[in-house]
Amino acid sequence: MTARQHDSSVYEEVQASEKFQELRRRLRAWTFPMTIAFFTWYLLYVVLSGFARDFMAIKVLGNINVALVLGLLQFVSTFGIAWAYSRFAEKKLDPLADEIRHEVEGKI
Repeated sequence: MTARQHDSSVYEEVQASEKFQELRRRLRAWTFPMTIAFFTWYLLYVVLSGFARDFMAIKVLGNINVALVLGLLQFVSTFGIAWAYSRFAEKKLDPLADEIRHEVEGKI
C-alpha cells in the first residue's frame, strides 16, 4: 500500500514539474491550432455543400466535380495531419517525454 502512495506522489510531482508543463504546452500549441484549422476546413466543405451547390457541381474532369475533389481532399488532409503530428511528436514531444519517463523511473 505504501508503494502506491509513493507512486502517486511521484506522479503528482512530475505533473507539477516544469518539464511536464512544457510538454503539455508544446502539445497544446500544436493540437489546438491544428484542430481549429481542420475543423474550419471541414465546416467549409459542409457549408459549401449545403449553400453553394452550383459551385460544388462544377465539373472538373469528366464526372468528377468540385464536391468530390474537396471531399477527397478531406481524407488527404486527415492523413497529412496524422503524418505531420507524427513528425512533430518525434522531434518535439518524444524527447521530452523520454526525459520525464527516465526521471520518474529513477524515483520509483
